[in-house]
Amino acid sequence: MRTYDFSPLYRATVGFDRIADLMDRVLTNEVAQPTYPPYNIEKTAENSYRISIAVAGFTPEELAVEVKEGTLHVGARKAADDSGRTYLHRGIATRAFERRFALADHVRVTGASHEHGMLHIDLVRETPEALKPRRIEIARGGDVAAKAIEAAKEPVEA
Repeated sequence: MRTYDFSPLYRATVGFDRIADLMDRVLTNEVAQPTYPPYNIEKTAENSYRISIAVAGFTPEELAVEVKEGTLHVGARKAADDSGRTYLHRGIATRAFERRFALADHVRVTGASHEHGMLHIDLVRETPEALKPRRIEIARGGDVAAKAIEAAKEPVEA
């Protein structure tokens, strides 16, 4: 497997640490990705998403969902089985797990629900006003010069 050195990227850019970190994480992940539990990621609207994770056998109290440092952490730990049951076949996996999802900038978790053995986590991307496209009014030539002179005359606050 090839390894990539991102140090030139760090030397020549400012503020792209998350992108470089994401690329580094993707390229250095193990070949065998965990497949338990199965999950779906769906786009429910232009700026809304839903992650659905199959968590059959877990109660909401045994599940944990938290966001820290731009990463969504979903985990589960089954309480000890004290029922004394003897299984002839145990096909429903209830082993502990932890899944992590990297969240893009301005994506936040709006809620989570547990129904019919599925954990649904709703997310929304909220673009700040400063990043939204805006139309710039084009002034006429004489107006620009007059506004520039007026701006130069205004006192600068310290």
